[in-house]
Amino acid sequence: MSPPPRSARAAPEIETRNTVHLVGRVSWGPESRVMPSGDEVVQLRVVVPRPRARSRSAPTGEPPGKAKTQVDAIEVACWSARTRAAAKRLTVDDMVEVEGGLHRRFFATGAGRASRYEVEARALRRARAARP
Repeated sequence: MSPPPRSARAAPEIETRNTVHLVGRVSWGPESRVMPSGDEVVQLRVVVPRPRARSRSAPTGEPPGKAKTQVDAIEVACWSARTRAAAKRLTVDDMVEVEGGLHRRFFATGAGRASRYEVEARALRRARAARP
C-alpha cells in the first residue's frame, strides 16, 4: 500500500501572517477615488530608503565599499474610514507610519487585465510633519 498523499499527512501547524510595517516619507498623494463598487479608497505612495549591499566596484568618484542608498516607493491603499481620514490629513514630505498587509489587486485596463501590489493600511499615523 502506498503512503497517503503529502497533503493528507498531518503537518505541524505553522502560523502564517501577512504583516507590513513601514516608516517613510509621503511622496505622492493622498488621492481619494470612488471605485465602481461605490467604495472610497485613499491612495498614497511612501518612499522608504534601504541600504544597498556594499560593492567592490563603485561608480566613478565614489570610494569602493561605500554603502549606497536605494529607495522603495510603496503604494498604500486606505479603505477603512479611520485610515482614509488619517491619510487625508497627510501632505507630501510628511513622515508616516503604516501598518497593514501586502495585497495584490487585479483590475481591467484598455489593454486587458493587470495587477499591482500595494499595502492595505490597517493603521496609519503621521510620524512627523513635512518641514516648511
